[in-house]
Amino acid sequence: MVSAQSNNTQNLVHSDWGLIAGNGDFPFLVLEGARSRGIEMAVIAIREEASQGLERVAKRLHWVSLGELSKTIELLHQEGVKRAVMAGQVKHNKIFSAIRPDWRLAKLLLSLPAKNTDSLIGAVARVLEDEGIELVDSTQFLGTLLPAAGVLTRRAPDESEAQDIAYGMQVARQIAGLDLGQMVVVRDRACVAIEAMEGTDETIERAARITGGQRLVVVKVSKPQQDMRFDVPVIGLATIEVMKRSNATALAIDARRTLLFDRDELIRAADEAGIAIQAFAPETAGGAGADGEVQKAASKRKS
Repeated sequence: MVSAQSNNTQNLVHSDWGLIAGNGDFPFLVLEGARSRGIEMAVIAIREEASQGLERVAKRLHWVSLGELSKTIELLHQEGVKRAVMAGQVKHNKIFSAIRPDWRLAKLLLSLPAKNTDSLIGAVARVLEDEGIELVDSTQFLGTLLPAAGVLTRRAPDESEAQDIAYGMQVARQIAGLDLGQMVVVRDRACVAIEAMEGTDETIERAARITGGQRLVVVKVSKPQQDMRFDVPVIGLATIEVMKRSNATALAIDARRTLLFDRDELIRAADEAGIAIQAFAPETAGGAGADGEVQKAASKRKS
């Protein structure tokens, strides 16, 4: 678990910043990044998703159920929040769970032509803005976790992996553009699995079952018009462990649009597992651009 404890919490400012916390380490990293700038955030934690560890690190903490949009807004106003960050996944399939939305969220859901991620969270963002609360780029306090373009591991993708990446980028961009998912798993220029509501790790595991443990390549992209306020692509140590177990030997991501949690440890784990990771500039990440970048990296590695 990432710690958000500060060595000098006495200098923190009671601010107009708020954090709406979902699952995983993302909320802890945002808290830590904000505290490094002297900002103490009010935290609204989603009971069905967020870690109980927030009790130990957040001084201004409130718990809400996933369907309680009105209560969330009331608490943000109570804390004087004018700027808010959404951090941490809320699993999309919770829409189909037994959670009962309050009147405000129910009204919002009924107004949506589609219940995909962009529509849902975009609509929530507009409700917050109508209430005088600006939803801000979720990576604002995490710039160092967004890698620049280039090979991040000791090993670059080899020629076969490069071809799978180039093909996978084309497919993944089409899927992301439809807001269906942001990741595909490829083998020999064939798409084995496409991410839907189950998420990255389960998609990789499904691909491994389909291929019987044969070598795989993972491609994870941002959306064509990625809104950095929410649903930013994330890779963590757990994904590297799943890739290792699933015989996925290369990972391609978008530079400056993908968060690498525990970055140093993640790269170290990938190197130990022999996994190649490369980040591509989004404007050149599809088709020949990506293929050319990977091929150049592979050639460099051979020489």
